[in-house]
Amino acid sequence: MHIAKTTLAGIFFLFCGTSVGFAQERIEETVNAVIQPLMKQQDIAGMAVAIIHNGQRQFFNYGVASKDTRKTVTDQTLFEVGSVSKTFTATLGAYAQAQGKLQLSDSVGGHAPELRGSALENVRLLDLATYSAGGLPLQFPDDADHPDRMFSYYQAWKPLYPASTQRLYSNPSIGLFGYLAARSLGQPFDDVMQQTLMPGLGLKRSYVRVPQDQLGRYAQGYAKDGKPVRVGPGALDSEAYGVKTSSADLIRFVEANLRPQTLDEPLRQAIATTHTGFYRVGQMNQGLGWEFYPAPFTLEDLLAGNTPQMALAPQKVEALSPPRPAPDGSWINKTGSTNGFGAYAAFVSGKDLGIVILANKNYPIEERIKAAHKILAALEQQ
Repeated sequence: MHIAKTTLAGIFFLFCGTSVGFAQERIEETVNAVIQPLMKQQDIAGMAVAIIHNGQRQFFNYGVASKDTRKTVTDQTLFEVGSVSKTFTATLGAYAQAQGKLQLSDSVGGHAPELRGSALENVRLLDLATYSAGGLPLQFPDDADHPDRMFSYYQAWKPLYPASTQRLYSNPSIGLFGYLAARSLGQPFDDVMQQTLMPGLGLKRSYVRVPQDQLGRYAQGYAKDGKPVRVGPGALDSEAYGVKTSSADLIRFVEANLRPQTLDEPLRQAIATTHTGFYRVGQMNQGLGWEFYPAPFTLEDLLAGNTPQMALAPQKVEALSPPRPAPDGSWINKTGSTNGFGAYAAFVSGKDLGIVILANKNYPIEERIKAAHKILAALEQQ
């Protein structure tokens, strides 16, 4: 009997191993079928894709990190993730609230004496974090895009409409939120992000300022004309679009959002706060950093929530009162771009299903969403 049991056990494990291998092969085929034509169509030099599915992380790497060196992309290659950085900034602000250092309902003037007497004095931190402060623009004007001049810009700024009534996507808005959140924690933003938040999330090699000894892992970005380019310095660049990370670290961040119970208590609270919808624009609910679409949603809903118009034009908001956590089954996502990179992160709450797609070229957001949706839909079916 002992021999028979061993034999049966061996057959069982062989069968399981074969099934797992077959499933992984199908996943790889699915990802390849989506990513390889996309790279050719958009003339992208290198891409890194990571997924989490059934508790497992898997990585798929394509092309080169640099056309000059021909160094291949790996799951440790650093990419600029542009506005995906806003999800980190939002998590830091929510972490500061969990630590009792601020409240989202606090006024800007309570944390920025420099702005008392300005139009921003009585605006809530929440309004900054959700792009509803009254019409702060997408970018700083050129003459204000420097740390030494940004407060003069805020002091002189005049709102276009009352706070909490319109959403206008804005780096100066969420950038100031991140700056004040770090100030409440008593440290510069770069320091508290790299020394506290990222390690707390289990991220080992993510940066807002890439250290010298890690530059060899930093991919070269390419502009639409094919010329090499990387992100330059600017006012609140770290807070709004400055994170450089790998597919290995970014999928860990997605995993932390899917399973926050693995984190320490303040970070658990912070993640829950970032998944809270504060107002609705169409089918999209605006959280902190993250944007989400409750089920049932369609691909058309996701595309409509990520159009250029959503980034460039004001949108009337419908306040969610009280604010609502993203229900299970919601598609939670964030896009990010710099002149030479394109990024996308998405996950389905309550389903242990997520994806990050990183590229060293800024290509259309529509194509990123289609790719992610196709891959995750296939995984769910499998």
